[in-house]
Amino acid sequence: MKKFTSLLALCGALLLLSSSFVSHSTQQKRYALYGVAFYNLENLFDTIHDAGKNDYEYLPSGKNRWGKMKYEAKLHNMARVLSELCTDKLPGGPAVIGLSEVENNLVLEDLLRQPALAGRGYRYVDYPGVDRRGVECAFFYNPRLFQLERSFIVPYYYDPEGRVESDLLGFYTDAEGKVQAYDELKGDTTHITRGFLVMKGQLADEPMAFIVNHWPSRAAGSETRERAGYQVRRLKDALMAECPGLKVVIMGDMNDDPGNKSMTKQLACKSKKEDVKHDADLYNPWYNTLYKDGQGTLMYNGKWNLFDQIVFTGNLLGTDRSTLKFLRHEIFVREWLFQQDGRYKGNPLRTHAGGTWLNGFSDHLPTYIYLVKEVK
Repeated sequence: MKKFTSLLALCGALLLLSSSFVSHSTQQKRYALYGVAFYNLENLFDTIHDAGKNDYEYLPSGKNRWGKMKYEAKLHNMARVLSELCTDKLPGGPAVIGLSEVENNLVLEDLLRQPALAGRGYRYVDYPGVDRRGVECAFFYNPRLFQLERSFIVPYYYDPEGRVESDLLGFYTDAEGKVQAYDELKGDTTHITRGFLVMKGQLADEPMAFIVNHWPSRAAGSETRERAGYQVRRLKDALMAECPGLKVVIMGDMNDDPGNKSMTKQLACKSKKEDVKHDADLYNPWYNTLYKDGQGTLMYNGKWNLFDQIVFTGNLLGTDRSTLKFLRHEIFVREWLFQQDGRYKGNPLRTHAGGTWLNGFSDHLPTYIYLVKEVK
């Protein structure tokens, strides 16, 4: 029996064509491939002060001497990385990219005007955040592949009594069963931080929701990230209750590894496919990437961590590709993303280190997953 495979680009998605014999006749199947990526851009600030934000180090007069030349170099470098994500299989790049550490919508517009990205047709989702330093989460999406229907940001709520599993959440379900975000902050706001950015719509003619995260730092203590994991799990459940059949992808810089309690207990991710029993269960493909393969997305004291994770609901698992399914996951690795010499040789090449401008990229590496669906 002769088998063949060819590649075609359709609206930026890869179509895989294969043939096989069924009941002595040839049946041709086509598959569309979609990329979903995440990247922490590490301090993508403009050169203008935002009122109420502690962005002074990223001003021309600040300690980083953040002027036009450095800002434009940063935009160029970020666009280079984003433009190459998933292009080994998808010439048009990912359908959706989650972003963290962006200052505002102006830097997103400047980024999309970069030559490497200008022809992609990406649109963005961004809401002003409450982080005191001024960094936010955002989305880029290709409207030819993902049809946006709704977006909103859910604030992170600290519980006044320090409880992780508290019903003080940043959202509620209204009388019509629709998830709504609170506009006001509640609880302790001493260490106010980023919220959870939600984007709902259609991918491959199926209902999809994406939630991008940037959880509290390691210095804030494990409980703060466990609290984030609990809130996002509750948010995921509410979104799925609102829309039966919804598939949910949760991505971001979790500031924790796949084996930490925020991921395993509070977000309740499963590290083995066979442990995923229900559509609403979450699967984390990155567990073995770190603990078995020794690969990570950022390095601290010569040791890899894998904070930049993309996890998803169990209804994206399986071999029935008549519906959208998970295919594989990868860390984006290129030689030029790493420091080539010196004390930090082998670390991701940052924009600044030790007060010196390196004209690098980020202290994080991007991650992405591929989703596949049979085209009828």
